[in-house]
Amino acid sequence: MEYLERVFDTQLSVYLEAFGAVLVEGPKWCGKTTTARRQAKSVLRMQEPEKSESYLITAMEKPSFLLRGDYPRLIDEWQMAPTLWDAVRTAVDDGGQPGMFILTGSNSVDQSKIHHTGTGRIARLKMFPMSLYESRESNGKISLMELFNNPNADIDGLTSDLDMERLIFAACRGGWPGALRLQSDQAQLLVAKDYFRSLCKSDIQHVDGVNRDEGLTRAIMRSYSRNIATLATKNSMVEDVKAYMENLSMPTFDDYVKALKSLFVIEDVDGWNPSIRSKTSIRSSPKRNLVDPSIAVAALGLSPSSLMLDLKTFGFLFECLCIRDLKAYSQKAHSEVGYYHDRYNLEADIVLHLDDGRYALIECKLGGREIDMGARHLLEIKSLVRQKNEGSKQIKLREPDLLIVLTGGEMAYTRPDGVKVVPIGCLKD
Repeated sequence: MEYLERVFDTQLSVYLEAFGAVLVEGPKWCGKTTTARRQAKSVLRMQEPEKSESYLITAMEKPSFLLRGDYPRLIDEWQMAPTLWDAVRTAVDDGGQPGMFILTGSNSVDQSKIHHTGTGRIARLKMFPMSLYESRESNGKISLMELFNNPNADIDGLTSDLDMERLIFAACRGGWPGALRLQSDQAQLLVAKDYFRSLCKSDIQHVDGVNRDEGLTRAIMRSYSRNIATLATKNSMVEDVKAYMENLSMPTFDDYVKALKSLFVIEDVDGWNPSIRSKTSIRSSPKRNLVDPSIAVAALGLSPSSLMLDLKTFGFLFECLCIRDLKAYSQKAHSEVGYYHDRYNLEADIVLHLDDGRYALIECKLGGREIDMGARHLLEIKSLVRQKNEGSKQIKLREPDLLIVLTGGEMAYTRPDGVKVVPIGCLKD
């Protein structure tokens, strides 16, 4: 089976040059093990059925035995035996060389179960489901990082090969590598449905050993999915879920959400507050988001055909897809994703910050008149930043380096006002 190159490949290679061990985290089925195995020279699979029990016993008694093998040694699903963390840290200290271990895990581990953070020895990397460029649905004619390096780059006339029908299908299928190996569209769509079913039935139980209700998990995920890319409050979602469990309490809701975050399924987006208006004007509550739009599609029982007739709903899912892809494309620059929204309804769907201080204001619009509205929002925020700087004697706030409207359309161009209109089907890292 052909391996589809991942943006993550290069980053993992660089981290192995710099650190004794690298922890690769991310949701199940996003390709962590397959990608790590390509750079590993020996592998320990903690979930191997015939050996799992003996591995767990060895991990308790002599964890160093499990670390024997050629470097880099991959320890897959290491969180099954948290003692391996400190064993790896010790081995890195003793070995004194980079690139000794790769750890992969599909859920975060309670820090009380390990004795040392691993700082300086074990670096953490986040892996996401496949972007459209990695699944070969974006043609990659426009590089996000090249736009940052050359904001005046000529993109006029570049076109996407992805029409609306295939874009909607890609969002429903999701960025799961296993789905791309299947022949029919119907089979590919089943992968996200099974992911959601497994999440609610078993994964939520295994993340920390707490017995949780499958139906309540489904209800919470449906509420999250209905509110994806919105600023829905916890109170409103709790009221929504009470249709399933009338006596649901806030602590119970928080417990389930925490578990789903530990499984890297829920990924809320934090607000960006540049202080360009009074503090009471800026929305700072998290924007609701999932790691992949296909999870929301499965939770809500949607399909490509139903979304073709409901582009308003697809618009929210499209924003989720854009966030997923932007995170992958900008990860090498240690990016952070936020949003801007104030009480005057001025917004930027995404504020993408790089570690060198540069940032982009981005709106996600399927096309048509929405592009003009999105561009106006971005330009007004830029104007507010400029006005704030002109009236302040304090440290100036950096103006945005890029203004981008990401679209589901097929044509890229730079507007006369400088806003770049970029089809998601043209973008790459």
